[in-house]
Amino acid sequence: MTKICVVGAGNMGAGIAQRCSQSGFAVSMVDIKEEFVKKGFDSIRRTLDEGVKRGKVKPEQVDAIIKNIHGTIDLKEASADADLVIEAVFEDMEIKKKLFADLDKFCKPDAILATNTSSLSVNEMAAVTSRPVKFAGLHFFYPAAINQLIEVIPGDKTAPDVISKLIDVSRLLGKLPITVKDAPGFAVNRYFVPFLNEAVKMLDEGVATMATIEESAKKSLQISMGPFELMNATGVQIAYHAQESLHKALGQFYRPANGLQKQFESGQKWTISGTVELEKMDKVGERFLGMLFTIALHLVDEGIATKEAVERGATVGLRWKLGPFAMMNEIGIEKSLHIVERFCQSSGLKVPGVLVRQAESKKPWYLRSVQTSREGSLGIITVDRPDSLNALNSKVLTDLGEAVDNLAKDEAVKVVMVTGEGGAFVAGADIKEMIVKTPLEARDFTYFGQSVLKKLEDMEKVSIAAVNGYALGGGLELALSCDLIVAADGARFGLPEVTLGIHPGFGGTQRLSRQVGKAKAKELIYTGSMIDAKEAERIGLVNKVVPRDRLYEEVKKLADKIAANGPVAVKLAKAAINRGTEVDLVTGLAYEVETISLCFSTEDKNEGMGAFIEKRKPQFKGK
Repeated sequence: MTKICVVGAGNMGAGIAQRCSQSGFAVSMVDIKEEFVKKGFDSIRRTLDEGVKRGKVKPEQVDAIIKNIHGTIDLKEASADADLVIEAVFEDMEIKKKLFADLDKFCKPDAILATNTSSLSVNEMAAVTSRPVKFAGLHFFYPAAINQLIEVIPGDKTAPDVISKLIDVSRLLGKLPITVKDAPGFAVNRYFVPFLNEAVKMLDEGVATMATIEESAKKSLQISMGPFELMNATGVQIAYHAQESLHKALGQFYRPANGLQKQFESGQKWTISGTVELEKMDKVGERFLGMLFTIALHLVDEGIATKEAVERGATVGLRWKLGPFAMMNEIGIEKSLHIVERFCQSSGLKVPGVLVRQAESKKPWYLRSVQTSREGSLGIITVDRPDSLNALNSKVLTDLGEAVDNLAKDEAVKVVMVTGEGGAFVAGADIKEMIVKTPLEARDFTYFGQSVLKKLEDMEKVSIAAVNGYALGGGLELALSCDLIVAADGARFGLPEVTLGIHPGFGGTQRLSRQVGKAKAKELIYTGSMIDAKEAERIGLVNKVVPRDRLYEEVKKLADKIAANGPVAVKLAKAAINRGTEVDLVTGLAYEVETISLCFSTEDKNEGMGAFIEKRKPQFKGK
């Protein structure tokens, strides 16, 4: 995927085009009038100039980024050779459907079409095209050039490999993707837009003054901007249209507040007024929490998004300190249930069963820091703490061990890929956890870390580390526990523990020397130096270095090649290699004799050799 076409040069479209260009894609940005295209470029330049002032963009990059964007009013020209088209026009279903019908005719057959809608049905738009399998939602968050969150929304017919490509592209754009079902409001707007509407409802009902509602929202949700200030910043009209869309799809509770409709019709921003009534703060805050918890729980109950996706939507997309589930943990699950029950009684919404069951367990919500997924025969483990560069702590190690166990038992999985979310693979152990440990606690933690990585190393299935960024300390030790390492060209490797007054403890002193030789291992460990991917490849630390935009594609190709071979043979070959490094040569050769002998007792041996003689592709069964 090399060229992206963005349709729409407004605030969102221009921001998306900028982000795509900054990430190295060739970009075309199209709109219906030259003046709109010009405004789009003006917006991009302002954003980049502001980035220069903040030190986020180098001055010499500005012109290059802009030159990489081709502006036009010719939709056919802009989209004809695009690999991906992202629509970012006004939230009107009929306009979008007409646009996608045209794009379907103009674009090459293998091009992927994506809508940036924040609330409209992905399936309805896909239906007007001849390529629903290559159609999905890509919901960027404002400002699109900066905000890291992106919602990836499959339609009912979207092919799994298309979603995989869109997730990969999202990461290349510097985004943190969450996958959600095609449902009104998707994950984030399903609760964020009603949060704004609930504020206006309370104002309409005379529950409190606007100033009280504003301050209570900031205090109860631990956010920096209240709902009225947020609407002023993002647009009252956007809040109204989004709420009206939810109302049409979901029913009476989501009806826009009378005050919101009047404010929309006036075309004015809110004038925040009134005194803060301290005695009403708790009541208003509880209503906000009741609404937020109820809708977030319904998202999980309905299978629209996971708890972790809802959390990321809040903390990354909305930039809140905590997401709804972390807030419930902080307040307490039993108290949260009472808050939700009172809100549901007054609002007419149903108490989510998932919260009732959680309260009965008397346990807080468990939010996973390691995610697992499967694409065909490839199992994927993703360390998912991008805000901490995926640093390893006790929770991550626990989740990692469970992920390895689950994929090891999954008979459909033949190969396992291990990677990290965001811009790092794993940038080491969590120093904040490590610094307070006593020697005995450090001993237990080290044994635990070693046991988890040994579990990965000993897993019968082949594992491949897809190193997308920093692999430092425990991150490099994690990669070394995998059978193969494929690295992005910008990846960095090192064991810097000695710079902290300790040395590697999750196998680094042992596995690195076996991988690159004792002399080179000593040099890297004693100096704590970092090396780049090319040097890592030269010394034999990694198997292959590929461009960042091809990392996951190359790993998947490698995994497919491995999975096509005899599963029992691969499993026994792995056992022979791993055991051979732990014993002397004579013992290792004896072990090899036993494993090859076992191969000759399998159905796979008969199939493989028979297929060779018959000049056909073997169909291995792993038996």
